[in-house]
Amino acid sequence: MAVEVILPRVDMDMATGKISKWHAKDGDKVAKGAALFEIETDKAAMEIDAPADGILRNILVGEGGTAAVGSAVAFIYADGEAVSAAAPVAAAPVKQDAPAAASSAPAPVAGPKAMNGEAPRATPLARRLAKQAGVPITAIAGSGPRGRVVAADVRKMAEAPAPAPAPKAPAIAPQADQSVQSIYQPGSFDILPVDGMRRTIAARLTESKQTVPHFYLSVTARLDRLKAAREQLNASAPKGADGKPLWKLSINDFVIKAMGLALQKVPAANVTWAGDSILQHKSSDVGVAVAVEGGLFTPVVRNVETKTLAAISTEMKDLAARARSRTLARNEYQGGTAAISNLGMYGIEQFTAIINPPHATILAVGAGVERFVPVKGQPALATEMTCTLSCDHRAVDGAVGAELLQAFRSLIEEPLLMLA
Repeated sequence: MAVEVILPRVDMDMATGKISKWHAKDGDKVAKGAALFEIETDKAAMEIDAPADGILRNILVGEGGTAAVGSAVAFIYADGEAVSAAAPVAAAPVKQDAPAAASSAPAPVAGPKAMNGEAPRATPLARRLAKQAGVPITAIAGSGPRGRVVAADVRKMAEAPAPAPAPKAPAIAPQADQSVQSIYQPGSFDILPVDGMRRTIAARLTESKQTVPHFYLSVTARLDRLKAAREQLNASAPKGADGKPLWKLSINDFVIKAMGLALQKVPAANVTWAGDSILQHKSSDVGVAVAVEGGLFTPVVRNVETKTLAAISTEMKDLAARARSRTLARNEYQGGTAAISNLGMYGIEQFTAIINPPHATILAVGAGVERFVPVKGQPALATEMTCTLSCDHRAVDGAVGAELLQAFRSLIEEPLLMLA
C-alpha cells in the first residue's frame, strides 16, 4: 500500500514549506531514512528523510513549490504495486509563493489510499455539513476509524465557541505598496521582494515592540584589563599541527562569558515571560546575533557558565559560520534566556536593541573607544565600552536589570574573575 510523503513541521511558526530540492525523481528507488527532499524555511534548509522503502511516485510539489504543513507532496509505492491514476505523476514545479498544492486538491480522498478501497477520510455527510458550516474538512480532527471525519466531529467543531483572535502582525507585501511608490519618481528605485526571513524578522520584532514593555539601562565599562588578558591568553594558545593557534579569543567571547556568569549571579534576571508564569532558568543559554545576507540569526551558546573562553570562542565561530550558510539545526537557534547584539566592530558606540521573545533581556554592545578619564586627579587614557540592556518589564524590574548590568561590568573590568 502506497505511503504518503508528508511535508512536516520543522519550525514552531511554520504553516507552509517550500521544497527547494528533490534528491530523487519520479520512478527512483528510495530507502527509508535516506534524504528525500529539502525544505526551505524562513531560517534554514532542512533535509527530510524518506518514510519508507520503495519507488517514488506522484510528486505533487516540484522544486520551488510550496505546500501546507501536513499535506502529501508525493507517494512511495512498494515494488510491483500499481500506481494510482488519481494523483499526477511528476507534477510540474509550482511557482514560488504559489498556493500550497494540497490546498488546491482534496488530497485526503484523491490519494492512493482511497483508490485502494479504504474508506475516505471523511464521510459524505461530514463533507456536506462542513461545506454548509464553511469549515475546511482538513481543519477537523476525525474520531472515526483511521482518523476519518464523521458528522459528529463537524457538529462538535461548529458548536465550539470561536477562539479569541490572535494579534496579527502587520502584513508585509512582497513589493512596495503603490501609495509608497507614488511619492517617488518612476524609475528612481528598484523593488526588492521580501523573502521569508525578512518577513519573519519584521513580524516578530514589530510584535515585540508592540507587546513587550521595554525599558533600557546603560553602563560604561573599562576594557584595558580585559584587552591585556586577551592578549596574554591568545599569545599562550596552543598550536595545531599546522603551527596555527587552536583558538583566538575576541572581545565578544569575553562579553558572552561575562553575560553568562552575570545571569548566574542575578538569577532573577535569568528568566522568560510565559504569560501566566515566569520561567527562572538554571543555566545561562545566551543567544548571539549574527548578521547574514538578508537578515540575522541568533544562535544560542548553551551553559555558558560552565564553558571556558576558548570553548565559547570555538563554538561561536562554528555557529556563526553555519548561520551564514543557513545550516543551523532548530535547537541551535531556538530557546535561550538572554541575547547579545554587538555592533562594536562597525564602530557603533552606543545603541539599543529590540528584545527577541521569549528572551527577557538583550544586551547591546558598543565599540571600545579611547578616552581620557580622571585617575587620581590626572587625565589618563583608557578604553571604554558602553553597553545598553533592554529589559522586558513584565519579567525583569529596574533594580534587577541594574544588578545584572553591575555584575556584567564587574566581570568585564576584572576579567580574571571569569577564569576562576
